[in-house]
Amino acid sequence: MTHDLLTTLRPLLAAEAGAEAHAGAGDPADLEQAVWLRLLERLAAAGPPPDPHGWLRRAVRAEARRARRTARRERAHDGEPAGAEPGPEALALGAARGRALRAAVRRLPGRCPRLLEALLSPRDLTYREIAGELGISQGSLGPERSRCLGCLRRLLAGEVAAR
Repeated sequence: MTHDLLTTLRPLLAAEAGAEAHAGAGDPADLEQAVWLRLLERLAAAGPPPDPHGWLRRAVRAEARRARRTARRERAHDGEPAGAEPGPEALALGAARGRALRAAVRRLPGRCPRLLEALLSPRDLTYREIAGELGISQGSLGPERSRCLGCLRRLLAGEVAAR
């Protein structure tokens, strides 16, 4: 029975995995393997599904969604190995970017410099603490932050374009 089920589902699984992988879910072989594993777990726990073809289609889609979520969270590593200290060039570039950002923040209008400095603070302040420091309501921080970041974005875009 199990062998017949696997033989029957093999072409459908290949087609479904190929289609989902083409839609951005990664490698079809990885997707197939994940679904086979799910099926074997299902067979061991509850026996064969009542509608094997429908179950297989749903399982492929679920595994494809999981693969896409995982891919969005994972980042390719390009640089120093984990735990390695950055080199002097990386430290200098990072410090220069930080100085440029803080200089641009100081040129912003109104309360924006104080708000963004508080948000960039190494003390990692909460919204409640920032609102208390600035003397404004906590509910207005989000909209104010959005306006300030928009101003900063326009200011920096102009500087990047000028270079």
